[in-house]
Amino acid sequence: MATATSLAHDAGSEDFAALLDATLGPDTGFAGSVVSGRVIRIDDDYAVVDVGLKSEGRVPLKEFAPQGAKPEVKAGDVVELFVERYEDRDGSIVLSREKARREEAWTNLEKAYQAQQRVNGTIFGRVKGGFTVDLGGAVAFLPGSQVDIRPVRDVGPLMGSPQPFQILKMDRARGNIVVSRRAVLEETRAEQRSELIQGLKEGMILDGVVKNITDYGAFVDLGGVDGLLHVTDIAWRRINHPSEALTIGQPVKVQVIRFNPETQRISLGMKQLMADPWDGVAIKYPVNAKFSGRVTNITDYGAFVELEPGVEGLVHVSEMSWTKKNVHPGKIVATSQEVDVMILDVDEPKRRISLGLKQAQGNPWELFLEAHAPGSEVEGEIRNITEFGLFIGLGPDLDGMVHMSDISWDEPGEQAMARFNKGDVVKAKVLDVDVEKERISLGIKQLQADPAAEVLDKVRKGDIVTCVVTQVQANGIEVKVEEVLTGFIRRAELARDRGDQRPDKFAVGEKVDAKVVAVDRAARRLSLTIKGKEIEEEREAMKEFGSTDSGASLGDILGAAIRRRREMAGEE
Repeated sequence: MATATSLAHDAGSEDFAALLDATLGPDTGFAGSVVSGRVIRIDDDYAVVDVGLKSEGRVPLKEFAPQGAKPEVKAGDVVELFVERYEDRDGSIVLSREKARREEAWTNLEKAYQAQQRVNGTIFGRVKGGFTVDLGGAVAFLPGSQVDIRPVRDVGPLMGSPQPFQILKMDRARGNIVVSRRAVLEETRAEQRSELIQGLKEGMILDGVVKNITDYGAFVDLGGVDGLLHVTDIAWRRINHPSEALTIGQPVKVQVIRFNPETQRISLGMKQLMADPWDGVAIKYPVNAKFSGRVTNITDYGAFVELEPGVEGLVHVSEMSWTKKNVHPGKIVATSQEVDVMILDVDEPKRRISLGLKQAQGNPWELFLEAHAPGSEVEGEIRNITEFGLFIGLGPDLDGMVHMSDISWDEPGEQAMARFNKGDVVKAKVLDVDVEKERISLGIKQLQADPAAEVLDKVRKGDIVTCVVTQVQANGIEVKVEEVLTGFIRRAELARDRGDQRPDKFAVGEKVDAKVVAVDRAARRLSLTIKGKEIEEEREAMKEFGSTDSGASLGDILGAAIRRRREMAGEE
C-alpha cells in the first residue's frame, strides 16, 4: 500500500484532504455529522470519547468550556460531538465539541429567528464597530448602536453577563449573525410604558433616572416613559441651570404634578417633596429687621438676595444706594456677594419680599446731620462747578452745594465763582441739611461776618440816606450806601417831575440823597426813591413856611426851606 507521503508528493497541488481519503479509505457517512459519545477517561489536556465506532476519539478539554472558564467534564459524561473525520492517520476519529455546540446552536438560533423569539447570550469581546456575543456556541456581532436605547459610555458592567438579544439577521452559509440588545429593551420599555401610563395619577411619587438635561429642565426616565422636570420645580432655591443640581444618570425621586392622558405629557417636581421654606416667612422675616443674604441674580431693575435656601427677596434699584442714582445694579453688587439688607415688605401669599440695601447702611444725610449741625465748618474738594454754584465733596459719595450767592458778600456770584477751580480744597459753613430732599447747603461767605450787618441794623424804611452811584442803567441807577449796602432807584423814582426822570442825568461816583422804600435783609439790598424824598421835603416846607394860598409862591416856600436846610447844615 502506498504511503500518504508518497502520494502527496505525486499529487503536487492536489487537495491534501482528498489524498487522505484515498489513503485511509472511503468516508463511512459519519464525517460532518453530530453524534453522542461517552467520556472514557481524561488524558492530560484531552478527553478520550467513545462514540460507538471502531475507534475512539480525542477532544481538547478547552472545548468543553467557554473561553477563560475551567472545563467541567469527567469520565462517564455523555456529550454531543461533531465528527470532523472518520479516521486520521493514527486511526482515531477526529471529533470537535466546539463544532458540535456551534451546530446545535445554529439549529436552535434558526428556529428562534423564524419565530422572532429572543435568545440569550453573553458579550465577551470588542471588535470594530461593536462587540462579539456568544450565543451558546455561535458567535454573533452586536453593533455599538444596538447595545442600549441611549449611548452607553461604559459597557464593562455588561461584559460577561447573560443578556437577552433579538436576532436581526443571520446567514448560516457565511456564518454571520447580527443581534440587538436595544430591540429587547425597547420592547420591554413599551410594555412598561403602557403599564405605567394606565396607572399614572397626579400626586404619585415615583423613582426615575435623569435622562437628559436642557436649559429649561431635565427629562426623567420613569421606566418606559419620560417626564419633564422643569428647572423651577427642582428645588425651592433659585437654580439658574438644571446642571447645578442634577447629572445625567442620577437616580431621583419625583412627584407627578400634572399629567395629560391625551398628549401623555408628564410634568414632574422634586421640590414638592420638600418642606416649603415660605411657610411662616412673615414671622421669620419681620419688616424693618436686618438680615444677611447672598446675591443670586442681578437684573436691570434690581438684585435678588437669598435669605435662606428657597427664600429670595428683591432689592429694587431705587433701594440699592443713597447716593448712586441711575446706576446699573451690577455696579453696586456682584453675584454671590454677601450683603446686609433690611426687610421693607413681605407678601407671603405672592411669595414676595421687598428688601432694602441702603436702609441697612444708614442714611448718609442723617449721619452727616448728626456729625455736622448747621453752623459747623467743613472742608472738602470742589468736585464740580455749575452755572449756579460749587459742589464740594463731603465724603466718598456725599456732596454739599455752595450757591453762587453764598460765595462772597461783595462780589457778584459769577465773578466770585471765577476765583475757584475744580479740585481746589475749600472750607465752608453748613447752612442747612434737608434729609428728605437729600441736600446739604453750604456757604463760603458765611465764614466771615457780614460787613453790612451793622448798617442793616441802623437803616429803617423811610430814612433818608446818602448814596454813591455805582452803575447807570436804562431803567434806573445802582447805588451803594455806606459802601456796603446795594440799592436801586427805578427810573420813575429818579425825580418828582417826569421830564427829570432820566438816568443819564447821573454819573458814576456822584452822591445823591434818597428815601428808603424797602429793606431786603436777606439780599442785603435797599429799594430807594429820590422822587419820594422830594415830595416829602415839599410837604414839610409847606407845613413850615406857609402855603401858596397865603400869597407865597412855591419858589418862595422851597427857597426858604433850602436856606433853612443849608443853615442847619452849616451849624453842624
